[in-house]
Amino acid sequence: MPTVAEKRATFRELHRSGCFVIPNPWDVPSARWLQAMGFKALASTSAGFAWSQCLPDNAVPREMALDHLRELVANTDLPVNADFEGGFAHEPAGVAESVALACDTGVAGLSIEDKREKDNLYSLEEGAARIAAARAAIDKKGGDVLLVGRTENFIVGRPDLDDTIARLKAYAAAGADCLYAPGINKPEQIKAIVQAVAPKPVNLLIGTPMGLTVKDAEALGVRRISIGGSLARAAWGGFLRAAKMIAEEGRFDAFADAAPGMELNKFFHKDAKARSEA
Repeated sequence: MPTVAEKRATFRELHRSGCFVIPNPWDVPSARWLQAMGFKALASTSAGFAWSQCLPDNAVPREMALDHLRELVANTDLPVNADFEGGFAHEPAGVAESVALACDTGVAGLSIEDKREKDNLYSLEEGAARIAAARAAIDKKGGDVLLVGRTENFIVGRPDLDDTIARLKAYAAAGADCLYAPGINKPEQIKAIVQAVAPKPVNLLIGTPMGLTVKDAEALGVRRISIGGSLARAAWGGFLRAAKMIAEEGRFDAFADAAPGMELNKFFHKDAKARSEA
């Protein structure tokens, strides 16, 4: 198992060139399977984890989120980026406190977003102050955790590209290492953001079909691609389709697409043996 410092160094190196996909597991089994598939890093998903705890997104308390991060970090060899929502605080000092605790879990990176309750955004100045507080907290811990500055304009129904770019530039100036604007989906938007914050890397969310491949995103200058809660939604989608067919039609046809039990048993047997020998 690589050390925390080694994972963080690997994670930073991944952002220096090229483009990589950072998928989002919601529990240890999904994390272990993604690791075995050859992905180079993982990111938590606040939504996917919340649903696994019978909660809506953004309703997981800080301590539960921190416990989840510790569990992911302890059970994978890969660097883990934390979807750390808004830092579980409004004021910069509270964000700094939360970020310091997140650093102690062993994560290689974490994101701080600028959405507050009821789909409102913090002002640009407030958002930058919160990023600066997160930066200071990371630096106090050693500075090797990668900080992602995230603006939610397009998520909260404010698809203003100029304001999005202004926010990302302010967050970069405040100390963010990587920039992220979930909801952008047009090549011209992506390219404009990449150029505006260069040379800092940009994360692109592809949570629904956008007609873009990894090569397409790389050609636009994107350094990493995350998928948010989409793998969790895909899993829930299969479950709901099968259960609905049974409940409403008395049929079991949906099981034809289920993962083979023998394949699952084989993987988890091999995985458990590898962990016991590590």
